[in-house]
Amino acid sequence: MTDVVLSISGLCKSYDDVVAVDELDFEISKGQCFGLLGPNGAGKSTTLGMLEGMEEPTSGSVRYFGKPFPADYQDRVGIQFQATALQDFLSPFDNLKLFSSFYDDPIPMDRLIDQFRLNDFLHRDARRLSGGQRQRLLLALALVHNPEIVFLDEPTTGLDPRSRRDLWDVVSQLKADGRTLILTTHYMEEAEVLCDELLILSHGKTLLQGAPKKLIKEAGVSDLDTLFLSLTGEPLVKTQEVIE
Repeated sequence: MTDVVLSISGLCKSYDDVVAVDELDFEISKGQCFGLLGPNGAGKSTTLGMLEGMEEPTSGSVRYFGKPFPADYQDRVGIQFQATALQDFLSPFDNLKLFSSFYDDPIPMDRLIDQFRLNDFLHRDARRLSGGQRQRLLLALALVHNPEIVFLDEPTTGLDPRSRRDLWDVVSQLKADGRTLILTTHYMEEAEVLCDELLILSHGKTLLQGAPKKLIKEAGVSDLDTLFLSLTGEPLVKTQEVIE
């Protein structure tokens, strides 16, 4: 039987009179790529923040292997932020060296450089990296301390199609290595390709949950975008900006 890494029960988050996350219940299993899918404002990033232990729920609970978060929970997770304190005045090599210095037993830098294909721009000014190169570096930094769970918050937003697919390859390899991945996205093709299980959100509420192909088949539609449109009357993605 697959171990349940995170158990989420009655999870809610409110800001004054705005309910961002409303009574979510789900489980995330070890080695699974679990996706939170929905348009901007659906509550994906807020939910992720509570799963990461960065935000306190208004009510409900998140349990790690059936227990409250341990004191060292932050050492067990890796987070690739949409925006981060990446030191732009440092090269990718120096960024890796800096982040590695924060931990007692980091993954060897050579292994990370090879895994995330950083060699071609390893000593470049980080301000000159393309969107795809920057995202690969951020993912390498999230893996420096060899975490059990990796959180990816819309990691391909704004990337061109080639860079997006390159990052899919990297995420697929992490999944093949047996890591537990939690991904937020509003790209339906990305969710279909990468995720074993999906929670589809709208306005902080669960619309559907299940394996992507199963959800599509049961709804009798051709893809997730059509499924979401049938549920809400709006598409998942309306426009997309591309980082040059």
